[in-house]
Amino acid sequence: MIITNIGKLVGVDCERRSTPLRGKEMSRTGAFENAWLRIVDGKFADWGSMESLSTSDLEAVNDEVYDARGGYVLPSFCDSHTHIVYAGSREGEFEDKIRGLSYEEIAKRGGGILNSADRLQQTPEDELYRQSMNRVNEVMAMGTGCIEIKSGYGLTIDSELKMLRVIARIAESVPMKVRSTFLGAHAVGRKYSGRQSEYVDMLIREMLPAVAAEGLAEFVDVFCDQGFFTADETARILEEASKYGMRPKIHANELAVSGGVQVGVKYNALSVDHLERIEEEEIQLLKGSDTVATVLPGASFFLGMPYGPARRLVDAGAAVALASDYNPGSSPSGNMRMVMSLGCIKLKLTPEEALNAVTINGAAAMDCAKDYGSISKGKVANFIVTKQLPSLAFLPYSYTTPFIDSVWLKGEKIG
Repeated sequence: MIITNIGKLVGVDCERRSTPLRGKEMSRTGAFENAWLRIVDGKFADWGSMESLSTSDLEAVNDEVYDARGGYVLPSFCDSHTHIVYAGSREGEFEDKIRGLSYEEIAKRGGGILNSADRLQQTPEDELYRQSMNRVNEVMAMGTGCIEIKSGYGLTIDSELKMLRVIARIAESVPMKVRSTFLGAHAVGRKYSGRQSEYVDMLIREMLPAVAAEGLAEFVDVFCDQGFFTADETARILEEASKYGMRPKIHANELAVSGGVQVGVKYNALSVDHLERIEEEEIQLLKGSDTVATVLPGASFFLGMPYGPARRLVDAGAAVALASDYNPGSSPSGNMRMVMSLGCIKLKLTPEEALNAVTINGAAAMDCAKDYGSISKGKVANFIVTKQLPSLAFLPYSYTTPFIDSVWLKGEKIG
């Protein structure tokens, strides 16, 4: 397959980078104008200027040709933080928020995560898979080619395993790259209400071994925040999970400065996510670590909360990713183009920084940047062909204008 007449090929990485971009590096996007791109066996193989590609060359190699008609070609979005496997929806809580109730107040009334857990526990696995696949197909059509999906709406052994099995089925069903995270420590299950330490003990003693025995999770996550799990409880869970080879990805500092960044960095977390409440100490810690600072502006937008300090993090030299946080309660959207726009409008990232944050750095936050996140020889050919654009900045600027001409995963056109 060869894509011709590309107005601009963006996100080109000649080094096949497998680590995130940091600080000033995030302002660079390798780009070629008036280009062609060749895919061989589902991977990027070569590219160049259209002037270097003659009709006789095309006839000689007998490639299937797709004309981009002057559109851009971009790496597919890499969404490193989602809760896309859930049952039903929570628009009733949406109305509660409109009436002025806070996230914490809704949770105290039995809503929030526990509401989703009740529904999921009652939903058969096949139905959960069906509902989740609708959302998966939706985000693929919007250009996402690599995604992390968490459990965490089960909160019992059987229901957490059900969620993780659905994630495994999704991974087998779609050409998109899927990474799986065990988030049993999303909240305390109703059966353990008022007995949080006992729930943590049960998670360590029973949940983790059961998940590991079925090989269902690559990562482990903990909601380390005010009103949820403490830094000490988080450390206990991470230490035990490390025995099963599960690397951490931490919810941290959404509601308060919780110590989640510190425990995440200490245990070599791939990422610490949210970061709406953060101080200079945490910024300097992330600057000096390999942990990706993942900001979730969709949740801030939906909940009316402060936005994470992505600009300060980039200026300090940290590696920053943006993700959707697609979930039924605080960010019911997986539109990564909108996330990129919020990155520019609310977080004050440049279009180039925002694009890197939703591609190569998102891939790094899932430990798959070796094969995804940029246009590089040997990487999997997941990419978007756009309609004609006046510039890269048009994507976040005109944030509702349709921009996709076609989406390609593993070198095959899916839409």
